[in-house]
Amino acid sequence: MIKESEKAFDLCVIGCGPGGLAGAMRALDLGKHVCIIEKAQVGGAGVMWGALASKTMWELSKDFAVANAPGRGYTTRELTANYTLVRHAVLAAIREKQAHIRRQLQVFSPDHYSGPGSITFKRGTAGIASSTRVVISRRSGRTETIDTANILICSGSKPRQMPHVPVDQQRILDSDGILRLKTFPKRMMIVGAGIVGCEYATIFSNYDQTDVLVVDHKERILPFEDEDISDFVSQNLIQNGVTILHSSRLEKVEPTANGVSVFLADKEGNVHRETVDVLLVSIGRVPNTIDLGLDNVGISPDEKGFLKVTDACRVDKNIYAAGDITLHPALVNLAESEARHAVKRMFGDLCRPQNYDNISTVMFFKPPVAAVGLNEKECRTKKIAYKVGVYANALLPRAIAMRATDGFVKIIISRDKPHKILGMRAAGPQASNTIMTIAMLMDQNTDLEDALKTSHPHPTISEGIQECLRMLLGKSIYKPSVFPHLAHIRNWGPD
Repeated sequence: MIKESEKAFDLCVIGCGPGGLAGAMRALDLGKHVCIIEKAQVGGAGVMWGALASKTMWELSKDFAVANAPGRGYTTRELTANYTLVRHAVLAAIREKQAHIRRQLQVFSPDHYSGPGSITFKRGTAGIASSTRVVISRRSGRTETIDTANILICSGSKPRQMPHVPVDQQRILDSDGILRLKTFPKRMMIVGAGIVGCEYATIFSNYDQTDVLVVDHKERILPFEDEDISDFVSQNLIQNGVTILHSSRLEKVEPTANGVSVFLADKEGNVHRETVDVLLVSIGRVPNTIDLGLDNVGISPDEKGFLKVTDACRVDKNIYAAGDITLHPALVNLAESEARHAVKRMFGDLCRPQNYDNISTVMFFKPPVAAVGLNEKECRTKKIAYKVGVYANALLPRAIAMRATDGFVKIIISRDKPHKILGMRAAGPQASNTIMTIAMLMDQNTDLEDALKTSHPHPTISEGIQECLRMLLGKSIYKPSVFPHLAHIRNWGPD
């Protein structure tokens, strides 16, 4: 057994974000002694700047928008939101989750836990000196070297920068600087119409205090999704007061005394200027693989900085990687799953291969959108014949009761028998929960007929899934022929 007192470990984890913590705890389950190193905030970007922080902001903004919505039988007088107080609420949520992480690290530290295994937390910047040695550099200038049998890199990612746009986290921000705002800006421009950009557009427009502009360099937002999803999100953003500038390219920015002048070019090359209080750059993220000492072990990231891993999440020999630094989608749930899988494989615990086929994602818009599996674009690219059913929430008793009928369920199945579920998109309230019904059926390779053996409770949003599946078999209660604008079926084949 490798003991902490000898400064040697079974595993050294670089990064105490969601992936790093999950990997460390899985190694503890296997009775291993783990050192986990973090240079910044415990919880990583997933807690401090990413998923937890932004979704807390979204929840608060959603509640505010619901309270202000008409047609619900009540009215409010002078309901206002204070950004400073919103910020305090978000920071409270962050501190709460960080406290959970610190408690775990403390309870299972060698000073408090008699084993088997232990978790030793060290603060500092990790550098890989060799395949069995990691150097920890602290701000004071002091260094410490530890020996380890295995290394798991979970160093995460950071916001991608634009070379000609100097982010100062005051007037020109990226997602790491949102919580530095002191008030709601009167006018905000968001560069980037991907998931994160559209989420922040939703959040700030929900409060109805900020004029939000989104710069989209393509002709439609969320270009990776089917047109119906892209159009649905776009229309709802516009209804929420957001202006979307399609086919626009940012040429340059000029900070002013009170804000930022932004020069944009349209697809014809015409340039016009917009003046805003705050510019938010949201053009994706880049992996944190610089300064890890990868050269010392002969590992070279690709041209974008990502590490290529095997199906065991192995980079080379005893060095593994998980999360945003791999070529797989940058999702918290995937980072945790990959890290746990890597630990099981490195210690010889036989397990199923990591499954990337049916990864569920949630996009927190107004209303939210959830996705799993293939969309129509991907089916066509793969030449897969399919049948797709779309069933609107407007037909669901629960959605009607919630006074929230905007949204739908869209399920894609194989056209030929046995009908297999290929993918689903859900838009509307509780989409993040209902998506798992289909995700589990897809993981179990369930065909359409077997999927309908389960009766959904009433009244629930998930009944939309049940009715959509029934509709695909011609058995729905509410018929597409009666409600063609609310329920319909399409077929496609490579022929």
